Amino acid sequence: MVVEALRYHEQTLQHYHLHSYVVMPNHVHVLITPLAPVSKLMQSLKRFTGLEGNRILGVTGQPFWQDESYDRLVRDGGEFERIGRYIESNPVRAGLAASPEEFLWSSARPIDNRPQVDNLPHSAQQV
Repeated sequence: MVVEALRYHEQTLQHYHLHSYVVMPNHVHVLITPLAPVSKLMQSLKRFTGLEGNRILGVTGQPFWQDESYDRLVRDGGEFERIGRYIESNPVRAGLAASPEEFLWSSARPIDNRPQVDNLPHSAQQV
């Protein structure tokens, strides 16, 4: 549900360009180029996924997400690549997958109908 919402907010609402993501059991990492104010796009994304998550869980009146979020400005291409690798390697560091590509809820995972390219952030670590 969260991955679908991330893609919907990119493709349909055009709130951002989505570069890397991983949906972990207790948090989410995203690397985006925002096309709308970050506070507004995060509010929209968290509101939708929170309502949908609580609906799926059968919960009402309880927060789904923590209030805080963390954002930072990426200053150059090297930092962009480092952050992309960090995001997609998160499940490996947490012991949830042997490689980034194995984790189901990550931009590192190949999508059957998407041509695979060698210049994605997670490809750089396979040296």
